Amino acid sequence: MMESEVEILLVEDNPNDSELALRALKKNKIANNVVVVSDGEEALDFFFARGKFSGRDAEKVPKMVLLDLKLPKMDGLEVLKVLKDHPSTRTIPIIMLTSSKEENDIVESYRLGVNSYIVKPVDFDKFVEAVRDIGLYWLLLNQLPPGKR
Repeated sequence: MMESEVEILLVEDNPNDSELALRALKKNKIANNVVVVSDGEEALDFFFARGKFSGRDAEKVPKMVLLDLKLPKMDGLEVLKVLKDHPSTRTIPIIMLTSSKEENDIVESYRLGVNSYIVKPVDFDKFVEAVRDIGLYWLLLNQLPPGKR
């Protein structure tokens, strides 16, 4: 699975939300290769080819990251800060997909460079719709700088 290009890295500790997001992406034929990690440290291990991802080519970065805010080990804001501070990951679109409507979380996410902040809809159909719209925009419509896809 690691050989083909990863289109989306989904960082989500809630298995139900992960499953819903994956189903929404597959149902809408948006992404063929989605890697799911369940905490912030694992997300950084994926990007920097450490730990269980040590055999991975760190040059191959996902086209987009769906990042939950409240994560074990290292929260989404810490992951966001590391990725936006690092030259090889700075331009990857990172979408905060979270249940938090806290103003501080929204403000801090944008201060750290998040590309979009989306509150997870509670309703299943609306969640599927939101994930579909995110994928359509960030993978199909959005233009990245040259050399980044």
